[in-house]
Amino acid sequence: MVFPAHVLAAIRKLNTAGYEGYAVGGCVRDSLLGKTPHDWDLATSALPEQVKEVFAGCRVLETGIQHGTVTLLTDGGPLEITTYRVDGVYSDGRRPDSVAFTGSLREDLARRDFTVNAMACHPDEGIVDCFSGKKDLENGLIRCVGDPDKRFSEDALRLMRALRFSSVLGFLIHPDTAESLLRCREALSHIAAERILSELLKLLCGKDVFRVLMDYPQLLWVFLPELQPMHQFNQHTPYHLYDVWEHTARAVAAAPPKPALRLALLFHDAGKPSCFTRDDAGQGHFKGHAAVSEMLSRQMLNRLKASNELKSRVLMPVRCHDDAIPAERKAVKRWLGKLGAERFSALLAVKKADDAAKNPEFSQRPQIEALETLAEELAAENTCVSLKDLAVNGSDLLAAGCPAGPEVGRLLAALLTQVIEERCPNERDALLAAAAREYEGYESTTLF
Repeated sequence: MVFPAHVLAAIRKLNTAGYEGYAVGGCVRDSLLGKTPHDWDLATSALPEQVKEVFAGCRVLETGIQHGTVTLLTDGGPLEITTYRVDGVYSDGRRPDSVAFTGSLREDLARRDFTVNAMACHPDEGIVDCFSGKKDLENGLIRCVGDPDKRFSEDALRLMRALRFSSVLGFLIHPDTAESLLRCREALSHIAAERILSELLKLLCGKDVFRVLMDYPQLLWVFLPELQPMHQFNQHTPYHLYDVWEHTARAVAAAPPKPALRLALLFHDAGKPSCFTRDDAGQGHFKGHAAVSEMLSRQMLNRLKASNELKSRVLMPVRCHDDAIPAERKAVKRWLGKLGAERFSALLAVKKADDAAKNPEFSQRPQIEALETLAEELAAENTCVSLKDLAVNGSDLLAAGCPAGPEVGRLLAALLTQVIEERCPNERDALLAAAAREYEGYESTTLF
């Protein structure tokens, strides 16, 4: 392992004062995987007050001192330094009610969630691996430290963390831990929605998300029961090769690893089971499923306490994913005007991922790519697709004689439509003339 200068200096300072100090947890795991750790955490035999004494004159924050943690602020970034501890009872399923400090690094590592997160490293001693974490890293396994039922009962969010690590790292879950995941899954109903959402978004953006969604859907159903009817729901249509859940999992995996995109794809067909009908030939249809999916998505996002921004980014593509968009300039301009370039691009990304999870015999990919090309061309041309791009504004209309009030907004919207429909050039004089004609047709008086 290569220790950054600020981490090495902190460990040396603890050692010089007579205390043990090790890098622990995720920074060790990531380093062994050849990744650059985002954060570095230290564990030490020093008590919190002793840590403060060692770093007297430095900026030290008492971020979690009741649980033995202080944060040392360094030029290289913050370092969390935690005293070796043994956790007490987790009555809230999140944090221990009490902790007992210990002088044993092994006892401290034994309280951690997974073996790959239960390793320590010292610049002179090397890796301290009491629970075969290095072997599990090499074998690509997520395995609880000790009894998995006990680990999950301490903090049920570890259930989602197991899925997240499996998805992000591409690791399988050890059979004993996997059985415990299913046994303990109902405990997720007691976890704060914000914590669930954070882990879910990371899970969805993992490289192995398809396998995780296919192997462990039952865990998601605990807090997103609206998704359960999708599982093994036969679509009875030649356009699809998979049931609704497998189609969904494949669509999620086909999308760029962006949280809002992948969450939208997780939800995009949630309305299909309740909208399903079959015609006389036995073919399945899902008329109106996008609207129902949007309603269910809003319900799930509210339960997860998603931000308004995330809701907006998820609900729009869910609502519009099945809309037909002709590969024509005018149509693309209308959509760009309605959504803006960024969100139109997101909608096309959802459509492309959705299409990738269908029967390739009926692929719409060439048309979607044609829409992407048109959007790029229009952007390169600085084409007017929104009010801010118009060559006139409200002040221009008022100066030309339009009365103040809602008529200004109506006229601007009408002018934008004319420009998008290519019935009027985006030029000031032409737009004012068009506004005069529009106003004359709307009101008997002519102020222009």
